[in-house]
Amino acid sequence: MRQKRQEREVTEKKEALEREKLRIRSGKEMVAARKKLEEDEVKKLVEQRKREKLEEKLARQRVRDQIEQDKIARRAKFGITTPTDGAQQQPATAVVIPTLQPMTSQPAKDYAQTRLQIRLTNGEALTQTFGSKEQLSAVRLYVEMNRTDGDGPFSLMTNFPKKVFAEDDYEKPLDLLGLVPSAVVIVSRTQ
Repeated sequence: MRQKRQEREVTEKKEALEREKLRIRSGKEMVAARKKLEEDEVKKLVEQRKREKLEEKLARQRVRDQIEQDKIARRAKFGITTPTDGAQQQPATAVVIPTLQPMTSQPAKDYAQTRLQIRLTNGEALTQTFGSKEQLSAVRLYVEMNRTDGDGPFSLMTNFPKKVFAEDDYEKPLDLLGLVPSAVVIVSRTQ
């Protein structure tokens, strides 16, 4: 009887010791798993931040490239040469005047449509054709429905000529706002 009790106590102690070892081992495994999870999360955040920085850099570069292409196209359209020093600035002005005179003497073309390139805040561009008599509010609605740069209030503007459209401009037709036959409209966030 006594021997059975001793054997049972020894067995219970062994089982308790095994349970304790198992508890410690599983606790260590849980800590290790939690640590690995946290490390993975930090790695993901670092990689995401790097990716975002790279995307921002590429978007800025695309905008710069597009602006430069627009400048070159505009110079070619109006026959303007880029001056390299002050002495060449006078002939450049003389070139602009003759090209503008024939344009003013001819009747202005009546365009039925306009092609707009809409630059979003994330650097992406939407291109869409609108009727020249459509109001600017149609462009705003198109941007709201198709933008990929997140939600939030925004305003529309052009760089050439520099103009931020006010609320009353949204009721005006595109041809009256000078957005015909084609134009670049920039979306900017408002607070």
